[in-house]
Amino acid sequence: MGTRRYEFRVDGRLSEEARDAFADMQISEAPVQTVIDGEVLDEAHLRGIIAQFQTLGITLVSVHPVPRAE
Repeated sequence: MGTRRYEFRVDGRLSEEARDAFADMQISEAPVQTVIDGEVLDEAHLRGIIAQFQTLGITLVSVHPVPRAE
């Protein structure tokens, strides 16, 4: 897979604890969701990020790779 940028959309707002867990990613708020995006190293890293959402009780709405700018 290699390094690729991903966008994660989750329900609601993130607590400070959750923001700290994703400190190496960009976090922005949409009307009823929070958008988190950042570099994902490989498939194992992607699965780890998804597991972190589950551990923190965060509802993951969508995960999308961000197209590379050419």
